[in-house]
Amino acid sequence: MDNLIFNTYSKIPNLNVSRETCNELESLIAMIQEKNQKINIISKKMSQKNHIRERHIFDSAQIIDFIDLNSNTTCDLGTGGGMPGLIVAIMMKKLKNNMKILLYEKSYHKCVFLREVSKKMNLNTEIIQKDVFKIKNIETGTIMSRAFKPMPVILDLINKNFIKYKNIILFMGSSGRKILNDTLEHWDLDYEEKKSLTSNVSFILNIKKIKKKLS
Repeated sequence: MDNLIFNTYSKIPNLNVSRETCNELESLIAMIQEKNQKINIISKKMSQKNHIRERHIFDSAQIIDFIDLNSNTTCDLGTGGGMPGLIVAIMMKKLKNNMKILLYEKSYHKCVFLREVSKKMNLNTEIIQKDVFKIKNIETGTIMSRAFKPMPVILDLINKNFIKYKNIILFMGSSGRKILNDTLEHWDLDYEEKKSLTSNVSFILNIKKIKKKLS
């Protein structure tokens, strides 16, 4: 592994990755690039290694300190190509934590990719090829969601379909502040936020409790 790349990973707060973990993350990047030639895992315009590393790997890895490590499962809603779920699963190996990462994804082809990566890297994941909106009475620890659905839709899904969870992690982009303010008109949220490491206009939400306001 190139020392420059390793040092770049090492700069992420709370990550403290080993060379072995860095190698696995770099292997994931290579697998994404290979599969992206056949199906749309990520944007073709952003498929260079440095773009994937910065835009997807680092962005996903920065939530590690928000994940409840005492739960049996953590779930990723609409994981797509596995961000952040696969990255979190790789980090769990490094932490020697046996928590299972549940990856919810409707797309057959993306689920094939998720299974290929999980098998090759020996990740503790479960790929759930179903429409999560149709699954009821879900129990888990942390709920993660990145580039899946609008925030109000995700909160409504969790409110209706989850009976137990510890916290919710949402990635908020350039319009995130307005989306959050609009959402707070209809939801009471107990949350904290953290500035994104990969974008000056983005931030991460860690939500502990949600309650829909009476209309």
